Amino acid sequence: MDRFSWSNGLLEINETLVIQQRGVRLYDGDDKAKMDLGVALLSTHRLIWRDIKNHECCIAMPLSQIIYFEEQAAGIGKSAKIVIHLHQVPANKEPGPYQYSKTDMALFCCFSLQFYRRLTEEMTKKRWENTPVSQPIPTGTGSQAGKTRAVGIVGIERKIEEKRKETDKNISEAFEDLSKLMVKAKEMVELSRSIANKIKDKQGDITEDETIRFKAYLLSMGIANPVTRETHGSGTHYHMQLAKQLGDMLQAPLEERGGMMALTEVYCLVNRARGMELLSPEDLVNACKMFESLKLPLRLRVFDSGVMVVQLQSHSEEEMIASALDNVSEKGSLTAEEFAKLLGLSVLLSKERLLLAEKMGHLCRDDSVEGLRFYPNLF
Repeated sequence: MDRFSWSNGLLEINETLVIQQRGVRLYDGDDKAKMDLGVALLSTHRLIWRDIKNHECCIAMPLSQIIYFEEQAAGIGKSAKIVIHLHQVPANKEPGPYQYSKTDMALFCCFSLQFYRRLTEEMTKKRWENTPVSQPIPTGTGSQAGKTRAVGIVGIERKIEEKRKETDKNISEAFEDLSKLMVKAKEMVELSRSIANKIKDKQGDITEDETIRFKAYLLSMGIANPVTRETHGSGTHYHMQLAKQLGDMLQAPLEERGGMMALTEVYCLVNRARGMELLSPEDLVNACKMFESLKLPLRLRVFDSGVMVVQLQSHSEEEMIASALDNVSEKGSLTAEEFAKLLGLSVLLSKERLLLAEKMGHLCRDDSVEGLRFYPNLF
């Protein structure tokens, strides 16, 4: 026991905690030591023991002091122990709780098999020889000089607390940035509304090409003057005005996408353009249902599977079926994914086109473990 020195319980630089265990007693040979019950910590360089009741009471011993150790099996009324055989006390040993010891053995009582295994590994690796711990480094002047950096359990807890504070700070800054972005977005919508009003007021002074160019700029910033409940009330009137605005906005995107878009795609496109004035899914569906009654060039279509799409009135169902048949005939067979790649459409819409062609009797299916594949109907 006289090999143990007083310690602050912190790990030195280059020293790593391997395992710790509570409820460990110390013995000086066969005699129980004054320090009864505590926490045993095994690091890459030392054995450390800390009193459970008095945390300031902490002792440590270098692993280099160990000659060998063995397991002492539990007996009647006795717990299993680790018997550690030690070298002679070094001349430069730091002060400790014991000036002398009866034997060259120290016993750790009530240890776990895992603790014994890890101690065996560390004694085999002898990592304390490859990475010697650094000496205490000065961290300031006066009373602060000569302190050791805390990189043990206390140091880990301190780092976790610092990281938590840094995370809280980053989250706060992110929300501040989001708030600023929302303010800027509102300013951009106001600017686009102002430009739109100026175009209306100066119809005679601005050429048609300039008007088209201005509208393109406004579209890139979002809908210039979005229809909202605040400006157009609620109920049927609101949905009618919203349907008219959607009719103007969706014409070009639908033409670019072959005349049909899934309602989910329309929802994302519209809300991205509306900026801060987001549209609810219910309002979008109600507005789309009014396309045909308002004689707009769009219509809402619901497939047999329940998939809802917005398509141009001029969109030909016969052309859509013919396109599906031609592509399947040319390739021999197609899945919805393969058809989507050929047409540049979403998989959802591609599958609906193939199902429609199948419904009309032009295609037949092979539904197997490999997936759903469509073939030309030769029957």
